[in-house]
Amino acid sequence: MENKLYLYNTATRQKELFVPQRDVVGMYCCGPTVYNFAHIGNLRTYIFQDVLKRTLLALGYKVKHVVNITDVGHLTSDADSGDDKMEKGADREGKTVWQIADFYTQAFKKNLKELNVLDPDVWPKATDHISEMISMVKTLQEKGFTYTTSDGVYFDTSKFPEYATFAKLDVENLQAGSRVEMGEKRSVTDFALWKFSPKNAKRQMEWESPWGVGFPGWHIECSAMSLKYLRQPLDIHCGGMDHVRVHHTNEIAQAEAATGASFSNYWLHGEFLIVDKGKMAKSSGEFLTLEALVKEGVSPIAYRMFCFSAHYRSPLMFSWEGVRASATGLANLKKLVASETKRPSPDGVKVPSEKLAPFFQAVCDDMNMPVALSCVWGLLKDTAMGREEKFRAIEVVDSIVGLNLLQNDNSPEIVLEVEDAGIKVKLVSVETIDKSAIDSIVGLLSKRQIAKKNKDYLTADAIRSQLKEMKVEVNDLPGGIHECRVGI
Repeated sequence: MENKLYLYNTATRQKELFVPQRDVVGMYCCGPTVYNFAHIGNLRTYIFQDVLKRTLLALGYKVKHVVNITDVGHLTSDADSGDDKMEKGADREGKTVWQIADFYTQAFKKNLKELNVLDPDVWPKATDHISEMISMVKTLQEKGFTYTTSDGVYFDTSKFPEYATFAKLDVENLQAGSRVEMGEKRSVTDFALWKFSPKNAKRQMEWESPWGVGFPGWHIECSAMSLKYLRQPLDIHCGGMDHVRVHHTNEIAQAEAATGASFSNYWLHGEFLIVDKGKMAKSSGEFLTLEALVKEGVSPIAYRMFCFSAHYRSPLMFSWEGVRASATGLANLKKLVASETKRPSPDGVKVPSEKLAPFFQAVCDDMNMPVALSCVWGLLKDTAMGREEKFRAIEVVDSIVGLNLLQNDNSPEIVLEVEDAGIKVKLVSVETIDKSAIDSIVGLLSKRQIAKKNKDYLTADAIRSQLKEMKVEVNDLPGGIHECRVGI
């Protein structure tokens, strides 16, 4: 493989050559807590993760991508106090917790689709994996890493000497200067693995456990779900910068204490989106959604472009002037693509690798998107390249930047609903699709569905890759419907 990928590893605080452990790259990304809409700061993180996944695919790697849905256990305080965010959301809207979870899960997935973020291969929900979490807590208990208080089962961080290493925490000073309500915790860094339901009230989400009726702590969810779907050590674990000090530090402690093995080889974290009052936070109740941008005339893809104006590890200052400038830049870029490229015949020209080298050098340098985008402009202005060569070049770069550069915004989408042998397919394209192509897509989806039912995820991944080679992106919707976006 000509291009070598270098990633900044939070664990070592330096860029490292990416070397996967197996034939399929295992990539876990911390998903949303679905008690409210995702704000555009949250979504910036998923855009950088999408570029990482697209880069891996473009370099020829196979990827198994897992994004969890937190629908229980994430408290309003990292100190294991306060209300469960899901219960708080239900109280706010006068709905059940289950209704809240379903509504905001679908809203989040819709946002990702609008941003052209590729679907993960697995969407595990916390409430579907309670048994795995209980099993991990039991293992930690048997190994002597826990203690029980009147309100839950806690991880004893003093029993895990490497606890402070990942986030470079000064635990002694944390203890001395702590203003956190400790309750029965032995240390300020100890954290809940399992919380007991209050004795004077019944929660909407609670389960029987060896320690009593209750619900899981937030951190145990990701460790249990990631290790169910990916082999240890994970190749890549991603999240936001705010996960480093608490959530990911706790994930590492409980996973490595339970298994005795390294949890993940590479840790990547996206920096904050900054607004006038500081970083954007969903818990404050004051935040910008993707829908708010659309109402102001800024498309989701223009926001994706805006996110590329800074490196993912750098804070990005949000302003309406900046995001509108990105929308104008995207429109100008697409106009240049339309004027400078021409679709070649199926067995037409190929792009000389040296023409794409600067672009790949940028994306392989820890996904330096500001430089990568400048390389896209350079390709289009290269007078030594023909229009057909440029078309092929844009096909390659757009598979990574995901800006739909070859999509004609004036071409209406054609939507075709197909149902065959129990497979419901919604085909979306800007061009007509012949019957043989439809039969081929439906046949592959049927095989993929059987593979997923049998938990044969390697086969399911291979079929998704085969569909991708046919320029078919699959999005699994509720109700067993498969949306296939063909060539757009």
